[in-house]
Amino acid sequence: MNRRLFVPAAAAGAGAFAWSAWNAPPHQSLVIAAMPPGSSWYVFAATLAQLLEAQLPGHSIEIFARGGGTGNPALVERGKAAIGLGQVAAAVWAWEGLQLAFNGVRHRRIRALAGGLNSVWMTVAAREDYIERSGHDSLEKMLRSSPGPRIIMKPPGSMVPVAFDMILQHYGLSRQTVLANGGAIIQVAVNQIPEMLSDGRADLYFESAVKGHPALTEAATTSKLRFLDFDQGLLSHLARQGMTPRPLPAWFKGQTGPAAAADCGTVLIARDDLPEDLAYLITRTLCEKRAVMVQAHKAWADFNPQTCHRIEATGVPLHPGAARYFRERQWR
Repeated sequence: MNRRLFVPAAAAGAGAFAWSAWNAPPHQSLVIAAMPPGSSWYVFAATLAQLLEAQLPGHSIEIFARGGGTGNPALVERGKAAIGLGQVAAAVWAWEGLQLAFNGVRHRRIRALAGGLNSVWMTVAAREDYIERSGHDSLEKMLRSSPGPRIIMKPPGSMVPVAFDMILQHYGLSRQTVLANGGAIIQVAVNQIPEMLSDGRADLYFESAVKGHPALTEAATTSKLRFLDFDQGLLSHLARQGMTPRPLPAWFKGQTGPAAAADCGTVLIARDDLPEDLAYLITRTLCEKRAVMVQAHKAWADFNPQTCHRIEATGVPLHPGAARYFRERQWR
């Protein structure tokens, strides 16, 4: 197989690139849209980058570390990243142009390389002292309360703020309602969240959780948190938005058992004009180096290469290069 890398025609921060040939200069970089350091996606992207660079000597892989679940499909669609991680639910939202997340703009150039990489649970945890102080023991009561809670989450670009708005909509609320009731909505980089919780500057923490999630693990260790169950009505509402009701296993301090939550899934996407041989190489590397990925982060222990091509695992159509790999393995 030809392993010459085709890379962006400009550096990562210089805007969009176009794919037109294989023999690009080795100083240029292939860009992976991930999330900031402290996230599981950053670990995933860094590990994948090392694996690819080992096969593509003379070329570098760069990580765009300011993206997120909804930001990354847009980055790939616009050609500002070669590949990107995204939630399966967010990929579907992008494909369909969900108004709440993508303002009605359909992202029809994104394609899947491999899905079902791991489960990603939309979940929420409250500080125990807030529960004691407010007297509220359910998410709905907290969101409706006056004075409202100080809510902390990731910035725009992550799917967390979109899911949060969906949760508010389900209860007939809005961000304006929370603010009018004396609450606060704090959106900061994921690595700042544990300290703000431990300092008592936030009450309610919305997160997209995976096994071993660095920030959530730290927050649960340094603050006394209680993971809240999503009620059945909310789970049904989120299921209609592409999120599968599935309990979050008892992985974090403060959990007395699984918490009712919604699984958003994870998929690696590319644009439709990524060269077929390069898409094939990335897909093959991901599937055949699964053990290395799992060693880097235990969240990928459930990744099954033999089923990762299925539409329920990807949310969007396969890239032809990925499809060729799965056909050769006789998995589809």
